Amino acid sequence: MGNTRDQVGKAGLFVAGGIFRTAFYVCVAVLVFWIGKSAYQFGYNVFNQQAVSPGAGQEVTVVIPEGSSTYEVAKILKSKGLIEDSTVFYAQEKLSTYKGKMKAGTYLLSTAYTPARIMGILAGDEEQTGVTQDTGAAADTAADSQTTDAGTDAADTQNADGTADTQATDGTAVEGESGQ
Repeated sequence: MGNTRDQVGKAGLFVAGGIFRTAFYVCVAVLVFWIGKSAYQFGYNVFNQQAVSPGAGQEVTVVIPEGSSTYEVAKILKSKGLIEDSTVFYAQEKLSTYKGKMKAGTYLLSTAYTPARIMGILAGDEEQTGVTQDTGAAADTAADSQTTDAGTDAADTQNADGTADTQATDGTAVEGESGQ
């Protein structure tokens, strides 16, 4: 009888060991899958910069204190609703051309700005700040130039003798018209 108990015990250990091993492998596979998915999502978020609210957005005043670290700036921006994840913003800043260039100050930012644009503004990049300040003026200038071009059928030039040459839109010139 002792042999039978030993054989049943060994078989039970073998089955229990197999079940334990299988459960362990399943747990490891799930963990590897979860880590891979999380790493992919983090990388995707770092390199696929999106604004919090595309479109018009909402303007927010942000105060960056003197001596703030990049991560502290990221936490401030997240608390104001300008970015979705402070860790992702931190990684984006470290990989960008603005690494270590963000400055303290008070800024007017929009939720429609991408993280790269926010970094540019905080770093004092003239291209980025010029875009935010002059967007309305640039649109007005473009509209004015289109109106001027559409409303003009001929261009006048003044000759030395006081007469004007008129250039018609079809390219023909009419000479000798008096400009007075």
